[in-house]
Amino acid sequence: QVQLVESGGGLVQSGGSLRLSCAASGSSFSINTMAWYRQAPGKQRELVATHTSSGSTNYADSVKGRFTISRDNAKNTVYLQMNSLKPEDTAVYYCNVNVRSRGNNWSYWGQGTQVTVSS
Repeated sequence: QVQLVESGGGLVQSGGSLRLSCAASGSSFSINTMAWYRQAPGKQRELVATHTSSGSTNYADSVKGRFTISRDNAKNTVYLQMNSLKPEDTAVYYCNVNVRSRGNNWSYWGQGTQVTVSS
């Protein structure tokens, strides 16, 4: 079993910055891809950014050039640095971690953290 704890959400003005963190804990697992998703009210959850174990990153077109995903493997933590925030970035942000444990692949979700960008 893997637990994810997110932090870093909040209220920020348009043009501001926030940094989200998601720490994974548990036993006997190795982390593959780490990712951030978001879900705005009335909309489907969408992929924001991914970071593979080999170091490759990928971003949604809407956040390219503004958001940066990174990870600290020693701390089993993934980060999302969000700059030049816009009101349309307002959503609940979820981290997603894919792990390998005891011969099987598992996917875990964080509890979500609210990001609100005021205009």
